[in-house]
Amino acid sequence: MRIAVTGATGKIGGAVARELSDLGPDLRLVVRSPRRAPEIAGADVVRAEYADADACRTAFADVDVLFLVSAGEAADRIEQHRTVIRAAADAGVGHVVYTSFLGASAEAEFTLARDHGATEEFLRESGMAWTVLRDSFYADVLLDFAGEDRTVRGPGGEGRCAFVARADVAEVAAAILRDPSGWAGRTLDLTGPAAVSLGEAAAIMTGALGEEYRYVDETLEEAHASRSSYGVPDWMVEAWISTYTAIASGQLDVVSDDVATVLGRPATPLAEAVASPL
Repeated sequence: MRIAVTGATGKIGGAVARELSDLGPDLRLVVRSPRRAPEIAGADVVRAEYADADACRTAFADVDVLFLVSAGEAADRIEQHRTVIRAAADAGVGHVVYTSFLGASAEAEFTLARDHGATEEFLRESGMAWTVLRDSFYADVLLDFAGEDRTVRGPGGEGRCAFVARADVAEVAAAILRDPSGWAGRTLDLTGPAAVSLGEAAAIMTGALGEEYRYVDETLEEAHASRSSYGVPDWMVEAWISTYTAIASGQLDVVSDDVATVLGRPATPLAEAVASPL
């Protein structure tokens, strides 16, 4: 069985590739920049971008199971996903494991989760077997949100989120890729073991890392003003802000046992995840 991993130069894709490193020539890494691909003995490295259907069909030739990491934030992300899924089906891929987002749908408060909802529909209609991994926000990303001044700012209110460790997501994905048949047609919610508010998350980070972290609950007006200087399109600003409003709305106050179901152990607590980020 040949497994292909897309996005292998990124944190999730790279971690999954390393989890599967014993496969050697039965592992194919599909990347945009081959020189940045992880060095895995015997693994095949192929260059392809999601928007290039021909390159994707070539990259997916003779692949049985595909790990499809969602494309980066882009105005055309849905179309990129449509193209790569069609290419996988054309190439004869049997099963796709896709990284989606918790509560993905056209009505999701987190605007980028709407892209994931559309992509899930493409998969269901593709004729291929599929497994969807609906990840909560990554615990590790809280460190990026906090930045150098160790302050998380956004309109998250008292909403709660069960932040999931990237390492858990990668381990779950690798386990399913090795034996996908039992997971066909399944949608798994991958979360941490407890839902916390952003204020509580800051306190947990303080305890885990030995430096003070804070949460500042911005108004929507403050959130727009603080992000207006980045020079990015309006849709991206709205996506960033909806990261917090999705938490405030309660849509992400979900704790699932799916990580434990796949791995046979509990999901990694937030303190451990931020202390050992990918």
